[in-house]
Amino acid sequence: MDIFYISVSATGRLLSGFRKWYYNAAGFNKLGLMRDDTMYEDDDVKEALKRLPEPVYNDRMFRIKRALDLSMKQQILPKDQWTKYEEDGNYLTPYVKEVICEKKEKAEWNKK
Repeated sequence: MDIFYISVSATGRLLSGFRKWYYNAAGFNKLGLMRDDTMYEDDDVKEALKRLPEPVYNDRMFRIKRALDLSMKQQILPKDQWTKYEEDGNYLTPYVKEVICEKKEKAEWNKK
């Protein structure tokens, strides 16, 4: 039983380490972006963006504009300003999920 626990624990640490490595390898954090800033803006995401609180939306727009500016200059932020894996939160994902659930519910309702 103890060997299994150690294996699961080691696997969890390995997986966590891989996630952090992949996060940094993706590169968006070097421009100050968060994971949710990189979502493709389909209809569901556009609707979710409308539901964001204004300060959160403004922060998103600042990060995107700064990243575009840096990209045009072919620069990255100083390392101390990179978005850290531990600080990156899913600020938009819950709203997107809510929009998708509402669409499904509406489709089910219209079937009746």
